Amino acid sequence: MWHWTGKSRPPFADNPVPGQESVWDYPRPPRMDADAREVVVRFGATVLARSARAVRVLETASPPTFYLPPDDVDRALLRPAAGSSHCEWKGTAGYWSVVLPDGTTGDAVGWSYPRPTPAFASIAGWLSFYPARLACTVDGEHVRPQPGGFYGGWLTDDIAGPCKGAPGTGHW
Repeated sequence: MWHWTGKSRPPFADNPVPGQESVWDYPRPPRMDADAREVVVRFGATVLARSARAVRVLETASPPTFYLPPDDVDRALLRPAAGSSHCEWKGTAGYWSVVLPDGTTGDAVGWSYPRPTPAFASIAGWLSFYPARLACTVDGEHVRPQPGGFYGGWLTDDIAGPCKGAPGTGHW
C-alpha cells in the first residue's frame, strides 16, 4: 500500500498537461489563493452566489475548494443547517441549507467557518458550496464534485488527480 510522504507525486498520480495543476503539488497544510474567475452557484434556476473574488483553498490530494465572500452570496436564501465538522487546519465549520421563497429546500448545501483558526482568519464567514448538491460553474465550466460525498472540492478541467474521497483513498 502506498503512503504519501509529501516529498513527491505518487506513482499513480496523473501527469498534468499544460494549463493544469496537480492536486499532488498542493501543500499540507493547505494554502489560500485568490481567484478572479467568475464563480456562479445555482439551486435549480436560482442564483445563490456570483463572485469574481473567490479564494481557493488548496490541499494535497484534494481539488480546490472555493470560498465566496458573504457580500457575493444571497444570504436571504440560506438558513443554518444542523451539525458541524472540524478541520484540523481551519477549525469548526457550520452548515447552510437553502430555502427558496416558494418553499423549495436543499439541506446542507454549503458551509462556512465563523471563527476559523488564525491561519484562515481571512475567510471567516465566507461560504463554500457542495458541487454535488448545487450547480456550480467556474468561468462557465460546470464543476464536478470531489468523489466520496464528504469533501467539497471542485473538479474542473484544469485539475489533474486522482484526488482523495473515493473508496480506498482514506490513507492519502
